[in-house]
Amino acid sequence: MKELSPNKFPRRLQEITDPPKKLYIDGTLPDEDYKWLAVVGSRKYSNYGKEVTETLIAGLAGYPVVIVSGLALGIDAIAHRSALTAKLPTVAVPGSGLDRSVLYPSTNRRLAEEILKSGGALLSEFEPTFQATAWSFPQRNRILAGLSDAVLVIEAEQKSGALITSKFATEYNRDVFTVPGSIFSSSSAGPHMLIKLGATPITSPADLREALGFKASEKVVRNYSDCTAEEKKVIELLQNSMSRDDLVDEFAIPIGKANALLSIMELKGLIKETGGELHLT
Repeated sequence: MKELSPNKFPRRLQEITDPPKKLYIDGTLPDEDYKWLAVVGSRKYSNYGKEVTETLIAGLAGYPVVIVSGLALGIDAIAHRSALTAKLPTVAVPGSGLDRSVLYPSTNRRLAEEILKSGGALLSEFEPTFQATAWSFPQRNRILAGLSDAVLVIEAEQKSGALITSKFATEYNRDVFTVPGSIFSSSSAGPHMLIKLGATPITSPADLREALGFKASEKVVRNYSDCTAEEKKVIELLQNSMSRDDLVDEFAIPIGKANALLSIMELKGLIKETGGELHLT
């Protein structure tokens, strides 16, 4: 862990009106020429919110994107884990200091270590042994917005930290994206309000890539050289998404062996099953 001097702060953070006076870092800052996307949402997430987060971030695999979030329980942690699965760099900004004795929440300390091992970073303006307080989270949220080119709000009630982050994003002239939800869910109140205020609605990975300014031709071709012959066969078959049953039929191997292979590939972050279909990440 080290303290960064202000002239070494990430360049986007230097541009905001109220940058931190100090900034501590553990790990390595990802490429600043990448698109930095803050993904935030409710701690009390729904299955819909979890699947949306995983699907949208999986859809960024192979693109030059950094996922930024707050290491909190709920959507934040799902965003970091989805980034790790998609092999995207990720940066966590907790509402505490970075010393492991105080890193908040304690249940995500293992996740923090995974972020570091993957080549990502932990950032905080608070002293290393500072313990999280009620006011440190809203203050931290301006760092999330300041670090990023855009903020994506997944689920949020009408009064939530995620909306504080989106407010900072607007003040800093960052883009605000959000995901529509059920009109019967209180977790959709925040996103629907943001859409009324002009936020860009995101309903698919393609929407998100377009909102970030990417064209299909910009995608980095993923290296599958370390995959087994069977894994490469699955990758070849999944150039177009298909159901698990159709894949097993095409592959012509016993269903038990096929399911074991697909489970391993999901754990490796090579494929994902959403909406009843398998697709490459």
